[in-house]
Amino acid sequence: MRLKKPIISSAGVFALVALAACGGGSGSTSTTQDTFVPNAGQAGKAIENRDAPAPEIPGATKGGTISVLSANGLTTMDPSEAYYTNTLNILEDLVTRSLTQYVYDPEQKQMILIPDLATNTGTPNKDYTQWTYTIRDGVKYEDGTPVTAEDVAYGIKRSFDRDTFPGGAAYSNDYFLDGDKYKGPYKSGDNYRGVVVKGMTLTLKMARPFPDMPYYGAFPSMGPIPQKGSDPADYAQHPLATGPYKFDKYEPGTSLTLVKNDQWDPMTDPGRHQYADGYDFKFTELSKQIDSTILADSGDGQTTLTYDNLLSADYQKAKSEAADRLILGSAPCTYMWTPDYREVTDKRVRLAVGYAYPYQDAWTAGGEIIGVTRSPGTAILTPGVPGRPDYNPLETEPGQSDPEKAKQLLADAGYKPGEYELKFLFATDDPVSVAIKDQLVSGLEKAGFKATPVASTVNEIPTLRGDPNYRKINVRSWGWCSDWPSGGSWFQPLFGSNGSNDYAEFSEPSVDAEIKRIGTLPLEEQAAAYGKLDETIMTKYYPGANTGYTGVAMLHGSKIGGFVNDSVLGAPTFKDIYVKQ
Repeated sequence: MRLKKPIISSAGVFALVALAACGGGSGSTSTTQDTFVPNAGQAGKAIENRDAPAPEIPGATKGGTISVLSANGLTTMDPSEAYYTNTLNILEDLVTRSLTQYVYDPEQKQMILIPDLATNTGTPNKDYTQWTYTIRDGVKYEDGTPVTAEDVAYGIKRSFDRDTFPGGAAYSNDYFLDGDKYKGPYKSGDNYRGVVVKGMTLTLKMARPFPDMPYYGAFPSMGPIPQKGSDPADYAQHPLATGPYKFDKYEPGTSLTLVKNDQWDPMTDPGRHQYADGYDFKFTELSKQIDSTILADSGDGQTTLTYDNLLSADYQKAKSEAADRLILGSAPCTYMWTPDYREVTDKRVRLAVGYAYPYQDAWTAGGEIIGVTRSPGTAILTPGVPGRPDYNPLETEPGQSDPEKAKQLLADAGYKPGEYELKFLFATDDPVSVAIKDQLVSGLEKAGFKATPVASTVNEIPTLRGDPNYRKINVRSWGWCSDWPSGGSWFQPLFGSNGSNDYAEFSEPSVDAEIKRIGTLPLEEQAAAYGKLDETIMTKYYPGANTGYTGVAMLHGSKIGGFVNDSVLGAPTFKDIYVKQ
């Protein structure tokens, strides 16, 4: 999945072992024989079947409004396209429901996957090419209309439409039956043979083995959307709530107000709570002002939180004055700076980019807390992902530049100093982006490149960066957060030819073939195979520079309770948060 905000330029090291090493459960738990155990051979399991309602949070009180401040804007809030961590966090935790969901388990101190709309986490056939889900009775939309299995099927069918929802996850296209042909209900009609409805039971048919379906089931796109009244242009402004909160007022890019959904029934939901009276989100706020407001902890600041990371300049103050309100933790994300693989065809030039990138200076300019919110990276997979290989594609220490090595590589490729031009986007309306841009220009020029920053804005950059035909740039900055703890959520979307999020425009037939081959292997063999593919991509082809792994350093006011890091998203556990009375 994508990061909290559209990446402009390039927090502890992430350890997804939180998902890979679950033990016993808390609350009302019933583990059945058809519970899916992902990535066989891992210690413990990341999935449990749980009954509703969700266990109460000790000490939680009802009432009050929670304010959420962020320097980041929101992309679309249509469930079929939501794919940035902030839109996923808001929709999944508060507004919409899906087949499955993640919750924080206080006994295991980690996130686990449990049922949501479905009565269990899914029942597969022997080779994981078919999954069956039964939808709970009693779930309603905010208008009181009952949710049906047909509604969930329609929501899933929408997820195939890459034209209407170009920014959404493409796993339906990659894995579902006829996913390469079916274009969703608006283009291909509602008659799709890969989703079969019988009463309240859904059968999902795959084109190839998809053992990770329970994880994909947690996406908002795997939830109910009524066929009537769901025109994409309108629905993105107000998706019908099935969770504990619903849209009240929404100004895209500016603000979102949520109020209680009185049609939400906790007896149908094993993971969510409805403690606060509402939420008041404000976006594109100044980072320095956000830190100042919450650190001051007066007035409304006491009931305010942010999912943005603290600026490095405020980190020590927060540690000394608000340590009990500072949430540190992992996030499953890798940043990269990748030349366009179609244009920068000489591997020596791409390697020169890796040696030239001013890692430490760019992180500092971006306000990163080195070793907390940004740590040096080597492999594509983040630390803790099963099968992640231990290697370094460069000869320098991770996170260290070598301008002289870059110059030599450029010379070996036949380029004189200042001859090879790298063109990249930056946002003129974001001081942090401008500061990073300045460090990139300095570092690249020291290494013998001609650096050409291309001016844009925060709102324009996601579209320009994602447009393969936008040739005013030849290098792109991007980040990726794991959709679930296996290589299956990394390599197809990022490095498969025509991958849904292939910002590097990387395309190698041998890599495509290997991605498909790994998907057919027994589960216990897949992790190691994905790790080997990771090393092959970065050492044989080197598509670009790994500019670090992320972590979180989030702050909240003194009257906020239940705030824990959701390590799946690197975000607040909104399902559990309350206002202390």
